[in-house]
Amino acid sequence: MKNKLCGIGEALIDFIPEVKGQRLKDVPSFKRVAGGAPANVVGAVTKLGIPSKFLTKLGDDPFGDYIVEVLDNAGIDTSNIARDKEGETALAFVSLASDGNRDFKFYRKNSADLRYSVEDIPADILDDCGMIHFCSVDLVESPMKEAHKKLIDMAIEQGVKVSFDPNLRFSLWDDLDKLKETVNDFLKYADIIKISDEELEFITGHTDIKDALDGLFANRAKYIIYTKGADGAEIYTRRGCVEAGGYRVEVRDTTGAGDSFIGAFLYCLLNDNVEDLDSVDDDTLRSYLDFANAYAANTTTKEGALAAMADRAEMDEWVKTLKK
Repeated sequence: MKNKLCGIGEALIDFIPEVKGQRLKDVPSFKRVAGGAPANVVGAVTKLGIPSKFLTKLGDDPFGDYIVEVLDNAGIDTSNIARDKEGETALAFVSLASDGNRDFKFYRKNSADLRYSVEDIPADILDDCGMIHFCSVDLVESPMKEAHKKLIDMAIEQGVKVSFDPNLRFSLWDDLDKLKETVNDFLKYADIIKISDEELEFITGHTDIKDALDGLFANRAKYIIYTKGADGAEIYTRRGCVEAGGYRVEVRDTTGAGDSFIGAFLYCLLNDNVEDLDSVDDDTLRSYLDFANAYAANTTTKEGALAAMADRAEMDEWVKTLKK
């Protein structure tokens, strides 16, 4: 059955503060967790019950060892993660405001993931996959950007769906015009696009999602998923819009919330073996959005990203306690 997810991009160490509500320069101590947006998405899908794999390159260093161990323990297929003696595993230091929102400082000037290349992609990597997923952090000019292009070409050629969550990190780009240009270039290849309310204007030039739809639907896109944090999410198809409200929970850490949302949504599609995205009715799409909202809400009640994500049994129990 071709229903695995193949993610590509960065895996890194997030150092999250032991104390919230302080600026990054004032945080006295941190706790390490394995992260990286595409790795988190693959982790969510895997934890929920769909086997998945991840393509990246890590430094041949203790941080890389730790990430492989965490991904292995989550059930992710790590057999295609390359190790590199020249590059280093990327690090990100995070400060958390009292409301759970974050500020980042990345250390990735010689990052191993950017050295992952077209030659590292096995020819049969997508033989058992129904979807690929990627983000924008690793789309800077590098061998890894070319590897993304290659994997996307392979996916389109083999009828494998393409999911893209830009997940913008402005501090990693010297030229924000180049970031915007790159994201819009890659949007053309995606069947599923997730975009947050905070990203909409930068990417599309519009402040209202409805004004941006013509441009977003101009190419391959079947679903535009518009996320609004605690206020829930909307999904736009060529026939209309479906929405689902968010859940009110006590937030501890928003790290990985968006990743867990799109991971849970992709899990629903893969779990139901959806072949034709246009064929999914509105009630089903609403149920997928609702589950994704709940999954993201659950993730924010715990610290860390991948480590905070629940398995299906945990979610089934937790959902029973929820109130909108």
